[in-house]
Amino acid sequence: MTTLPNLHQMQGSYFISGIDTNIGKTIATGHIACQLLKNGRTVITQKLIQTGNIKLSEDIIKHRQMMGVGMLPDDETHLTMPLILSYPASPHLASKMDGVSVDVSHLLACTKQLAEAYEIVLIEGAGGLMVPMTDDVKGGLMIDYIANQNYPVILVSSGRLGSINHTLLSLNALKAYGIHLYALAYNQADDGDDEMIASDTKQYLQEYLKAHHSDALWWEIPKLNI
Repeated sequence: MTTLPNLHQMQGSYFISGIDTNIGKTIATGHIACQLLKNGRTVITQKLIQTGNIKLSEDIIKHRQMMGVGMLPDDETHLTMPLILSYPASPHLASKMDGVSVDVSHLLACTKQLAEAYEIVLIEGAGGLMVPMTDDVKGGLMIDYIANQNYPVILVSSGRLGSINHTLLSLNALKAYGIHLYALAYNQADDGDDEMIASDTKQYLQEYLKAHHSDALWWEIPKLNI
């Protein structure tokens, strides 16, 4: 049984976010892209804003390794990594540290160009939904950007301690902003050491999804040897 049902229905651009930093967005994005390729789809991944890097996005490199391809022409032109910031912090702080601005119009133009060439664009965000992209406290959050573009969201969660709270907060934020949850991607590699907590969390999140986001898919990202 596939861990990612209904891949054949995907079309267009999807935003991949997580319930927290280091929840496994990059692994989830690479895995989803790999499965889409195996299903004969044309797919590209984009790291919208990469912090803590210079010149190249380490997340894009990881995506390509998982997809089984080398670096692509769109990587060389930086369409897939339109903003790389050296300081490992949220985009609003990292951009100030580097003395640059977050040019939203440039980010959008890069995604649009990719969307014209591929059936599916998987846009990996930075951090979680409420991470500030800019200093604008009235509309500069990552979730504002997602809502403005009407991107469906694939939210990465897990079974580690605390993930129920973080996941429910994220799900309710999406609903408050009127953003469609396409899938909840449960990262099995981030379950932590307590199998009882992980098992209960998985069951609870599945039931919550049925009750509050009944049209969303439940995807499981397996533990991968990468």
